This record gives sequence, C-alpha cells and structure tokens, in this order.
Amino acid sequence: MANAQIKSIFDPGTSTVTHIVSDPATLRAAIIDSVLDYDPKSGRTSRASADAVIAYVRQAGLTVDWQLETHAHADHLSAAPYLKQQVGGKIGIGAHIREVQGVFKGIFNAKDMNTQGDDFDHLFEDAERFSIGELEVVVMHTPGHTPACLTYIIGQDAFVGDTLFMPDYGTARCDFPGGDATALFRSIRKLLSLPPETRLHLCHDYPPDGREPAWETTVGEQRASNIHVHDGITEAGFVEMRTARDKTLAMPTLILPAIQINVRAGKMPQAEDNGVRYLKIPLDLI
Repeated sequence: MANAQIKSIFDPGTSTVTHIVSDPATLRAAIIDSVLDYDPKSGRTSRASADAVIAYVRQAGLTVDWQLETHAHADHLSAAPYLKQQVGGKIGIGAHIREVQGVFKGIFNAKDMNTQGDDFDHLFEDAERFSIGELEVVVMHTPGHTPACLTYIIGQDAFVGDTLFMPDYGTARCDFPGGDATALFRSIRKLLSLPPETRLHLCHDYPPDGREPAWETTVGEQRASNIHVHDGITEAGFVEMRTARDKTLAMPTLILPAIQINVRAGKMPQAEDNGVRYLKIPLDLI
C-alpha cells in the first residue's frame, strides 16, 4: 500500500491542525478535524480556515470522500458541513457520539438535539475498516478525553485527535462530561503499542517555552519522553496526575458554543421565528 499524502494546516486562533489525507494513486481524500472560525465576542462565524483547506483540495485536484472528526471538539467549531457543501465528503465520527449527545442534550436543554447520531453521515465502530482510494483506514476507539474519541490509522500514520499532544506537553484533559482518566491511559497504551516508527498526527499544539507549533511525533518518541505517559508511568500514577492537573485548568474559551455545534455534526441550531439562530449559555453548570 502506498503512503498517504498528508497536508496539515495550522489554525493559530484555536491552535488546531486540520489534516488533508489523500491517496497519491487515485487522488481520493479525507479532511480530518476542520475549523469554522468563530468570534466569541460578536458571535460571528467566518470561513478563512476552511477556505484554505478548499484551496489546497482544488489546487491538488483531490476528490473528497470523507469529512472526518476525531471527536466532538470543545475548542473549535467544525466546518464539516460547509466543506461538504463545497468539496463533498460524508461526515463521520465515532458511534459513541450518541453518549456525548445524550449528556449535552440535558446540559443545554436542547429539545431539538438528536441523540442517535443521525446528524452524521456515518458512525464508526471500533476496528472498522474503510478506504480512501487505495488507502485502507483502520478505526481505533480511544476514549478518555471524551467517550467518542477515535484514532484513524492509515499505514504508518495515525491521526489521534486530542488523545496525545507533543511529548513536551503531554496528554488530553479528562474533566469534560464523560471524560475518564483511566480510560485515557488505557487508550494511550493501545496507541503506544503500535510500531515505534508509527507517525502520530495531532489535532492541537500548545507550544511551551516559545517553541514553534508542531503536530507530528512518533510512537517511539512518545514512549521515550512524553511528560505524562512515557514508559514506566503506571495507570494509578497517571490517573492521580491527570485528575490533579485537570482541577487547575480553565474551561476552553469556545467550549459552550463549540459543543452545541459539534455534537450536531457542525450544523447550526434551527433559526427562531425572527430568522436568527441562537446558542445557549448555561449558567453555573459547567
């Protein structure tokens, strides 16, 4: 099997990396973890980040089969519906998104929110396989940050979402509704059982000490030097560290708008009778 062609686009506003993965033989492609720009001060959306993805897709002559999400993000809004409209592709996420929808339907009292995953075109099960052209993709369920987190493995490349960060930053937080530090540790150990040369492509980078943003590492590098889960760290030690650290972290700036949109597969709430769409801000709840 040929190696995937990978183009990664970093969005500095949300520190998010969108990956465009394509098969060089057929020019079929998937877009992983896209970004819709959102200004929390004004409530306005814009599409500069997504338009950069579209420009690359068109310049490279790609045919997009998939708009893939590693999970329902809390730090940016998904541009998947807009990208689907512009360049095509079915919107896919893990089947456990139903659990996430169920939790947030209650938090936002969102009577219109579907909790069967029907807003998405496809719900992936653990160990499911599918193709991007001649590239075979293997789905790995990697819960912990959220119940629905997935890793997409394509040959020697794995797209891990928020499960792991660069070795000098560590691992995902587990204090969102449905998060579980024990589950995260076990998911990470599954990932780190892949061959050491496996390339791990991250969804975010928050560079410490002023280094430049980076979003590619390897299983071997993580096992040797990840500050939270290098070889020798026990499950109990990790859970203690992760739980204590999470208590010190502020909520992401965009968690309330992002979750409402992303559990709906990036779709906006229905407009009210004045033609305006609204997001809810629950008080004293999160």
